[in-house]
Amino acid sequence: MYCLIKEYMKAPLLVVSDSKGNIFEIPELLMVGASVNSIILPDDTNVIPLPKSSILFTLPKRIPVGYDPISQKIITIKEYQRSPVFAVAAFLPPGYIRTLSSAYHELSEAPRLPLYCYSAVGWKNGRFYVAGNRIDRQVRHEIADESLEIIDKHARIMLKRFPQNRLVRHLIENCVFKYRCPNACNLVLGKWECPIPVSSACNASCLGCISHQKKESGFCSSQHRLDFIPTVKEIEEYVLPHLQKAPNPIASFGQGCEGEPLLKVNLIEESIKRIRSQTSRGILNINTNASLPKAIERICIAGINSMRVSLNSAQEKYYTTYYQPKNYRFENICESIAIANKYDVWVSLNYLVFPGFTDHPSEIDALKKLLRKTKINMIQTRNLNIDPHWFIDKMGLNDLKEGIGMNRWVHEIKKVFPNVRLGYFNPTPAQIKAR
Repeated sequence: MYCLIKEYMKAPLLVVSDSKGNIFEIPELLMVGASVNSIILPDDTNVIPLPKSSILFTLPKRIPVGYDPISQKIITIKEYQRSPVFAVAAFLPPGYIRTLSSAYHELSEAPRLPLYCYSAVGWKNGRFYVAGNRIDRQVRHEIADESLEIIDKHARIMLKRFPQNRLVRHLIENCVFKYRCPNACNLVLGKWECPIPVSSACNASCLGCISHQKKESGFCSSQHRLDFIPTVKEIEEYVLPHLQKAPNPIASFGQGCEGEPLLKVNLIEESIKRIRSQTSRGILNINTNASLPKAIERICIAGINSMRVSLNSAQEKYYTTYYQPKNYRFENICESIAIANKYDVWVSLNYLVFPGFTDHPSEIDALKKLLRKTKINMIQTRNLNIDPHWFIDKMGLNDLKEGIGMNRWVHEIKKVFPNVRLGYFNPTPAQIKAR
């Protein structure tokens, strides 16, 4: 028993929050995490020191769950030292995937959690540890390394440079100043990826949409959606200089502050033609649901270089439940990917991952089938930002058992598909050239 307890004590301790938001460890209990409906005691491969730029959350009306190494049982803890305590979770920065969700017992009156990623978190050796791993070591979105004062200075210079450009004004006043969008911040700094939002409408009603939520959903939109349609001139005016001057430049249609860009295919097609008539430098990319194959063919002919396709599941029933598509089906996505393959366009999956579901054997089999059917150059693993228990209920996953583990999932995909790159960010010109 002594050896067993000694081994357990290498694991992080459970952390909780009091009613004032103070976060502290419970020395008697160990951290656990959730894999869909199962509670997991993580090992060393599932936890890492909490990365810089992570955010810790108190989860209201959610009772912490931990592991008692003495009784060797999973227990809930409503109070500690006669005071109520609440569950805690961590939001991981870009480039990291969650390996386990925060584990807790949800009270009936618990409010819906905002649209963030909720990773299990603990305390060990004087620091926080989180259930996660790094999937992409590029630092393209770590804007904390840049002074916000410098970013704001460059943003104001750009506003003065393009005083009549509504799209530039939106990207700076809404995306830089209000939301600190990494791509918008990089735009004003003249590096990496330049965002090009174009559509105020969408042909899907995603459960976790960050720019539009119905009142009955219980969620607040994470950011305001674009409320006008830019002109080709407004796009060309700031995108062209970025592609001509920025190192490893990328310009992307399809952003978090808009709907589905393919609904504005005429605008995108003409913008690509105008830009490519003046420079061949950089990557023109589209982040899309790939719902309209004919539109995909038009932009491929116009000169798009890469396409990132949003996907929460390779299984049609789960895709449909989450995206709630309007006037398109899962088979249209596969057709769009095939068209992009025909024109030698780089194709990435914007794969929204969720521990216990993404790594479940049924989902793995479906993903393998898709990867064998179509040519996918890259899987961009993105943590699904959503209330975990609500997602499980809405998707009909209440009886699903835990998966093989997110780290094993990564290993399996790399082993079976060595030519498929795993990462987080859209490909650079050098990456596409080297394929």
